[in-house]
Amino acid sequence: MLARWPAPGRCKSRLVPGVGRARAAAIQTRLTQHGLAAAAEARRSLAAAAVGGHGGRVELVLAASGLGARAAARWGRLLGVDRVVAQGSGSLGLRLQRQLLRGSREGAAAVVLIGSDLPALAAEDLVEAFRALEHGALVLGPAGDGGYWLIGRRQATPQLFTGIDWGSDRVLAQTLELARQAGLAPTLLAERHDLDRPADLDPWR
Repeated sequence: MLARWPAPGRCKSRLVPGVGRARAAAIQTRLTQHGLAAAAEARRSLAAAAVGGHGGRVELVLAASGLGARAAARWGRLLGVDRVVAQGSGSLGLRLQRQLLRGSREGAAAVVLIGSDLPALAAEDLVEAFRALEHGALVLGPAGDGGYWLIGRRQATPQLFTGIDWGSDRVLAQTLELARQAGLAPTLLAERHDLDRPADLDPWR
C-alpha cells in the first residue's frame, strides 16, 4: 500500500475545502486502516489457500511518504504491517514503478499495489488480483474516474508508467494501450471509486 502520513494540512488536500484539515486527516487515517485491514484479511485467505506464489506467503508492505524513516517505522508497527519502505520522490508513475522494481529485485513472485483511499476495498478484491497473477502477467483495477485503483505484475514493466497523464481521466486507457504495445493481456477487476473530493464522501457515508 502506498500511503501518506495523515497529518492535518499534509494529506487529502482536495477534501479540505469541504471538511477542513483535521477532518480530512481523520478520514485519511480511517481509509488507511480500512485498506490495511482488507489486505491483512486477504493475506490470511491466500495463506490458507496456498496461492499467490511462495506457498501462499504474502508480505504486507507500507510504502510511506510524508515522514522520516524512524517515524515511518513506528507508524508501520502501529498499523501492523510487515515492513515499511519509502515511496521516494517523483510522479505517481515513478513511485509505483519504484515499488514494483523493489519487489522484483527482492524475488517476489508477484507484486500488487494499492493506494490508501479506497472505502469499498474488500479482501476478496486483493485475493482475486493475486489469483489473476497466477496465470496472467498484469492485473488492473479500473477506477470510476478513469484511472486505476490497483495494479499487479509478475515482473516489473517500466514502460507501463511512461507517458501517462497522471491525475487525468485517461490513465487507465493509456495504460491499457501501453500494455497492448508490450504484448500484455491484462485482467480487469471490478470498478471501484477512490475518495479524493468532498462529493466522493457521499457513497461512503
